[in-house]
Amino acid sequence: MRKKECSEEVKQLIKDGRKKFVRVDEGAILYSMGVHTFRKLADEARAVYHIKKTVLINTKIIDEYLEHFRDEI
Repeated sequence: MRKKECSEEVKQLIKDGRKKFVRVDEGAILYSMGVHTFRKLADEARAVYHIKKTVLINTKIIDEYLEHFRDEI
């Protein structure tokens, strides 16, 4: 089974701040981690939004949550 990849266009939109929400598989690729690890991190950060049957993750909240760990070191 081949892993999905985010297009460079999507990565650029996120980097520019024009795309704030990603799906779980896009976020896992973007943050270089597995899908389950990314979903667990998003749950801990309280960055998960359920809209009907779609799950979206707020990348700004994830970034802030990760920066919190940097300050602890």
